[in-house]
Amino acid sequence: MLEHFNALVDGLPPALIYLVIAALVFAEAALFFGFVFPGETAIVVGGVMASQDTLSLPLLLVISVVAAVVGDSVGYEIGRRYGPRLLATRAMSKHQAKVGKAQDLIRRRGAFAVFIGRFTALLRALMPALVGSSRMPYQKFLLFNFIGGLVWVVVFTLGGFFAGEAFEHVAKQASRGLAIALGAVVIVALIVWSVRKHRREAAEEAAVEAAADSESTRL
Repeated sequence: MLEHFNALVDGLPPALIYLVIAALVFAEAALFFGFVFPGETAIVVGGVMASQDTLSLPLLLVISVVAAVVGDSVGYEIGRRYGPRLLATRAMSKHQAKVGKAQDLIRRRGAFAVFIGRFTALLRALMPALVGSSRMPYQKFLLFNFIGGLVWVVVFTLGGFFAGEAFEHVAKQASRGLAIALGAVVIVALIVWSVRKHRREAAEEAAVEAAADSESTRL
């Protein structure tokens, strides 16, 4: 698996790879609809590449943290200025249940919701704009934004780094066929987990929307 991955990025200058990772991490929250941008995947892959000495791990961590913090800050500003109008768009209509859950989390947890939201894909994209729309003071937002961004980047980048090192170790100790089989099993397991997570989130959202519809009908 790592051989195929290295072949894919072979020839790309490290500066361009850093730029792509930073852009994905930045865009995930900065563009409000950023849940289509795989920022978390980007830093995990970056960690794997660092384990192969393609990238510098310390530099990758610094670039990713800066991109995460700046991206959320841009998302906060967009939410502060245009939040209500963006929430009223057709593109956001199918996410109203999750938006409501995020807003409820902000009401209950305050600035700590910024930290919590960093570790859930949709909340990571929506939370900065929703917090900006709620008019939370930027200084308070920035503190939890930085802490959350730092922890998130370090955890997932190092996760990719150590996973890459572990796979390389197995590949050296075992036969080529076993290494390929192990890589295939990991990929299949990730796909199954992702599909199940998506179905569970869709079911939860449908249940929340059904409850909301039932409540509005009674009223």
